[in-house]
Amino acid sequence: MGYVSAVPVPQPRARAASAPDSPGSRRSLAAGLLLGAAGATVVLLASGRTWAEGKAAVGGGTLPLSADGRDVTGLPAALAVVGLAALVAVFAVRGPGRLVVAGLLAVSGLGAGLSAWAGASDSDALNEKAAQTTGNTATTVDALSHTVWPYLTAAGGLLILLAGLLALRYGRRWPAMSGRYERDGTPRPRKAPRTAPDPDRPEDLWKALDRGEDPTREV
Repeated sequence: MGYVSAVPVPQPRARAASAPDSPGSRRSLAAGLLLGAAGATVVLLASGRTWAEGKAAVGGGTLPLSADGRDVTGLPAALAVVGLAALVAVFAVRGPGRLVVAGLLAVSGLGAGLSAWAGASDSDALNEKAAQTTGNTATTVDALSHTVWPYLTAAGGLLILLAGLLALRYGRRWPAMSGRYERDGTPRPRKAPRTAPDPDRPEDLWKALDRGEDPTREV
């Protein structure tokens, strides 16, 4: 007759899906960093390019004019900087603060994209340049055309938005900056004051000399 062992056989423990070092967490972390950094770079570069071109009538001829993204609106570039700061801050905070920063990252991307999209058909910047150039506030730009750069700026804002959404969805699994070097406010113990070497103990005199001290100086 066989015996049945009552000792339970240890089973391998399943790895938690939300572990900070899980493959899914690493992938979402890499994707968030890549999307956020790439989106901010695209916005900052594309917003400095020519968005609109046109011609203003001057005397008997025409004067070509152009306006870059910052002439049209400075909002996308400013929000891209905010997005970069939020992307870094995601790893500096924990708990509810991380959700707040992730939300700021998403909102900055959304704002950058919408403002760039709205500026893709703007004519006010060129009309203002035409009025300044000719000295006539009634002067407007003819043959107005727009480039692809505002749409690329909007695409960069979309990338920042996606990074923010990833941070909102998976950010609680991402690692935070190490607190290894953070001070906890506990006062550090003070070193005991050095006592003068005993002149009757040669070994104390030699130790003082090794430390670069003058054994004859009074403490």
